[in-house]
Amino acid sequence: MLFTADHDEPRRSLQKFIATEINPHVDEWEDAGIFPAHELFKKLGNLGFLGLNKPVAFGGQGLDYSYALMMAEELGAIRCGGVPMAIGVQTDMATPALARFGSDEVRREFLTPAIAGDQVACIGVSEPGAGSDVASIKTGARSDGGDYVINGGKMWTTNGTQADWICLLANTSDGQVHRNKSLICVPMKSKGVQVARKLDKMGMRSSDTAQIFFDNVRVPKRNRIGEEGQGFTYQMIQFQEERLWGAAACLKAHEYIINETIEYTRNRKAFGGSILDNQVVHFRLAELQTEVELLRALIYRAGEQLVAGEDVTRLATMAKLKAGRLGRELTDACLQFWGGMGYMNETPVSRAYRDARLTSIGGGADEVMLMVLCKMMGTLPGSKKGNA
Repeated sequence: MLFTADHDEPRRSLQKFIATEINPHVDEWEDAGIFPAHELFKKLGNLGFLGLNKPVAFGGQGLDYSYALMMAEELGAIRCGGVPMAIGVQTDMATPALARFGSDEVRREFLTPAIAGDQVACIGVSEPGAGSDVASIKTGARSDGGDYVINGGKMWTTNGTQADWICLLANTSDGQVHRNKSLICVPMKSKGVQVARKLDKMGMRSSDTAQIFFDNVRVPKRNRIGEEGQGFTYQMIQFQEERLWGAAACLKAHEYIINETIEYTRNRKAFGGSILDNQVVHFRLAELQTEVELLRALIYRAGEQLVAGEDVTRLATMAKLKAGRLGRELTDACLQFWGGMGYMNETPVSRAYRDARLTSIGGGADEVMLMVLCKMMGTLPGSKKGNA
């Protein structure tokens, strides 16, 4: 069983925090196109939620990954997608590799303040010419004595305008593309780091997203996470948690939209009765709720295996793929039942429709998820079964 009675107290605490400290402000943050990350993260850090499964020695709670999944699922109750995504970057995208492979020195400098909420983290992987194709990144970190000198740029960087440091994937040699990359913690205040612009997105409006340039940025090699040349491997391992976390964060968000649609269609009258009374509507909502439960079962199964120390690349990839596609299908169907009101930005279904679209793109597009699965099945041309 993934969740036990031990999860109940932190779950209730997080539910209360979301209800009192986040949801009352979501509309304001959506309108502003940003939320106060330092203020909110510090509150979460004080409650221990930014390091549930991180090492105790660096301020974490030392719990297993089931607690991170519990948190991800509860964050789905936030009435927008941008804030949960930003929190997830801090807890399950920019810091897992650091927590697992970083030296004690680099973990004290970067992980400890991230867990405490004293610093905001972001992750720099995607570039304008290399989104899902991680191996094709061009940002380079040239060796110069005891330092790296970094040049290049990153795109679509969540938390980028507010971050104190970035977990940066860069080429540290000219070798084979899967063996020439390293993950490096780079302070955003370093000379030569430029936040070029805050990006204007279709959805996830309350989350700040940046394009970042690096011009001869010098950082000590001690800021590297783990071994040189292992960054691609570390990032692929980190993706397991990122993708599973992202899928789990969709569950309550999807259920909320289903329930809001039920209430709206029950009260909306047309042709002498409520919209909900039409069989095509109530049957479709029942189908969508079933799909959410199927996704939950897949995520919980993957979570149990991850807690047991197993490789969950296959199941996490499936969960990410299904979460993205269900998000598109569910929000589109529900928006249709809202009619003209569904097209208005003031309605929750409109926001969900825009926010959910990113799940099929961020953290690896649907097509990449399918490529990974086909490699593991041995059906991708040129691949052998079991190779991811």
